[in-house]
Amino acid sequence: MARYNPKDVEPKWRDAWARKDVFRVANDDPRPKYYVLEMFPYPSGRIHMGHVRNYAMGDVVARYRRAQGHAVLHPMGWDAFGMPAENAAMERGVHPKGWTYDNIAAMRDQLKLLGLSIDWSREFATCDPEYYGQQQAWFLKLLERGLVYRKEATVNWDPVDMTVLANEQVIDGRGWRSGAVVEKKKLTQWFMRITDYADDLIDSLATLDRWPDKVRTMQENWIGRSTGLQFFFDFDGVAPKGFDKGLEVYTTRPDTLFGASFVGVAPDHPLAEQLAAADPKVAAFVAECRRGGTSEADIEGAEKLGYDTGLRVKHPFVEGETLPVWIANFILMDYGTGAIFACPAHDQRDLDFARKYGLPVKPVVLPADAHPATFMVGSEAYVGPGKIFNSGFLDGMTVEQAKAEAVAKIEAAGKGEGATVYRLRDWGVSRQRYWGCPIPVVHCKACGVVPASADQLPVILPDDVSFEQPGNPLLRHPTWRFTTCPSCGGEAERETDTLDTFMDSSWYFARFANPDAAEPIDKAAADKWLPVDQYIGGIEHAVLHLLYARFITRALKDEGMLSVKEPFAGLFTQGMVTHETYFRQAGDRPEWVEPAAIDLIAEGGTRIAKLKTTGETISIGDVEKMSKSKKNVVAPEDIFETYGVDAARLFVMSDSPPERDVQWSTGGVEGAGRFVGRVWAEFDSQGAAPAGPDTDPRGEELRRAAHKTIKAVTESIEGFRFNSGIARLYEFLNVLKAFPATDTGVAQARAEALSILARLIAPFTPHLAEECWTRLGEDGMAVDAPWPKADPALVVDSEVVLPVQVNGKRRGELRVPADADEATVREKALADPNVSVHLEGLSVRKVIVVPGRIINIVAG
Repeated sequence: MARYNPKDVEPKWRDAWARKDVFRVANDDPRPKYYVLEMFPYPSGRIHMGHVRNYAMGDVVARYRRAQGHAVLHPMGWDAFGMPAENAAMERGVHPKGWTYDNIAAMRDQLKLLGLSIDWSREFATCDPEYYGQQQAWFLKLLERGLVYRKEATVNWDPVDMTVLANEQVIDGRGWRSGAVVEKKKLTQWFMRITDYADDLIDSLATLDRWPDKVRTMQENWIGRSTGLQFFFDFDGVAPKGFDKGLEVYTTRPDTLFGASFVGVAPDHPLAEQLAAADPKVAAFVAECRRGGTSEADIEGAEKLGYDTGLRVKHPFVEGETLPVWIANFILMDYGTGAIFACPAHDQRDLDFARKYGLPVKPVVLPADAHPATFMVGSEAYVGPGKIFNSGFLDGMTVEQAKAEAVAKIEAAGKGEGATVYRLRDWGVSRQRYWGCPIPVVHCKACGVVPASADQLPVILPDDVSFEQPGNPLLRHPTWRFTTCPSCGGEAERETDTLDTFMDSSWYFARFANPDAAEPIDKAAADKWLPVDQYIGGIEHAVLHLLYARFITRALKDEGMLSVKEPFAGLFTQGMVTHETYFRQAGDRPEWVEPAAIDLIAEGGTRIAKLKTTGETISIGDVEKMSKSKKNVVAPEDIFETYGVDAARLFVMSDSPPERDVQWSTGGVEGAGRFVGRVWAEFDSQGAAPAGPDTDPRGEELRRAAHKTIKAVTESIEGFRFNSGIARLYEFLNVLKAFPATDTGVAQARAEALSILARLIAPFTPHLAEECWTRLGEDGMAVDAPWPKADPALVVDSEVVLPVQVNGKRRGELRVPADADEATVREKALADPNVSVHLEGLSVRKVIVVPGRIINIVAG
């Protein structure tokens, strides 16, 4: 018997697939379409086991649908623009373009080792001028429609790197790379009006029934639609300049106005800026707020800080009562009006702030089980339902009734109105960096902002740039920046900002329909393939990437370029591949050590990590996502070399449900490798099946097991429960071993079972499947074989085994025909010797038969 050698087998079949070009799909293919797509990777230069898991999952779906008779579109591309390439240019003295394309070439070769059923003829990178030139073309259409605009905005400015930073790139108030104190700076930036689609983006989430609930909830919360009251507080005394109408606030809880303790404004609010310009103490406080984290999560978790401005405003409902105006670091300028009224008793942030600064806490919502004379709020705000009290004309109302009445009262007074507000803000797409899609406009002194003409596209990045100085090299380029105005022919300057890389990934799935089209989107091809039937990627992209892709799809649909508004019909977010971390302490920080450098041994019942080269004991850290920074990565090539590609694919899908993290273990992949070898042994031992029918009635048992496995594996793939399907394959292999090739009485059933097994393993271990298919002498390749269909008559058991209980205790079991009627089952149960012995001296009062489940006998 030949030992299975993946080093020989796997390259052979990858070459065979490539020679036949079996995964190329034509746009005029008459078969029903199925579009499966994994979120395309950033070309960092090396794949990791997380890539293996993500793309293997997509490959299972693609191969399964192909076997079911679909024309499957399964493309691959590269999300290739972005800061890492510029960082490499600065740190290593290379050009971003060369670094990126070298990495693409390396990662393409690595991904091809996985045996993925990719149509590589459709491959592109977002840094290809042919791609980003088409992006520029539709960008200009949206600019013409008014969906793209420029305005002045406050940004995070790194004064050393001289670039705008995203909130996530500001760590403890400093630039993530330079370490410089980040400044708030107002710059003119490019924006897209995603807020125009806010209602549709949130309402349409209900139609995405094949998306995870948690992702839809995350998107809904990010858009953050709320209804409330927007109104003005009158100042007590002389109003600050520009605030003659008062201080405008927005609230979702107008029912709690009688519990107002103070009014707060964001540090970036115009009132705060006005006060800071005149008072150094205010300016110092505002500067302190700006040095903190800038993301909503940072602000939420930070210590609450406030500054009493000394200003007071009049309470709208209580004559003679005024409220102090504070500047508070937990208030966001980009939500509502950037100003709030605070009711500490019923909002936790307000309560924390009030307790810190000794401000009143007055409850106005009474829980159902509380008494108005004794109810108080301690360290936790009460945010539940109840009746309004301590609130004048609102007393006795429910929360919702009081909201409506408070809004009506303010509207009648002409001081405000009910309003719908969104957390979502227009998408800022400007990036002050080189390695990105150029924004295709020029700035002309005579004409202003002028779009590039169609014959000037693509506006291509210049290659001759230098990264020796910080900042955007496009600003320093001696020739590229200077051009002529398409409108008047006069001197003009190109826009040196480039587009956010989320723009590049907001439409790539549509370009895959025909990546060679002369227009951005081949509408006929897109109509065939879109929406993507199954999209697969990490939960970290659950909000921004998916939200921007949904927005751009709608914008392009309204432009007449697409027919769908939802790009992804089905979404699956896979878990991460994790591994233990290993480190030695170096001063106040850990020095991480790669798993390959470690020997794990047992000493006294404890696992010890030792350095292979010196025997030094190394600390074992937490199990975390594989990452280069903590060196807890396992090189896929090493696993492929030792155990084979199919074993690696099998392990990352078999160890846990695909939506959960999987912890890498050598033992796990070794087990997968043994399974591959055991499967091959069954096929290698198989001789030619005799021509006549089977003579052993046990063949029916094998056939039933095979068809039940078809049903189970099919359902597991359909339901994204790959680990369950693989477990059933393991079980079936054990059944098959009970029917060896030497058992000639079941030769026909065994041959059928092996044919089924070869096709069922094909999505998971495609190289092994091809070798097994050939060993059976089947025609063609396994990749072209149809998916087996379960015979309904064989997946229903002819007999069932029912436990029998007497007075609640199990006393035996009964094997009966699956279609036996209740009377027959009752009779057999009472006649069973193991049961009747427990009925001696008792009278049977009742026999309860639960069909297919259990028999309960009540006797006394």
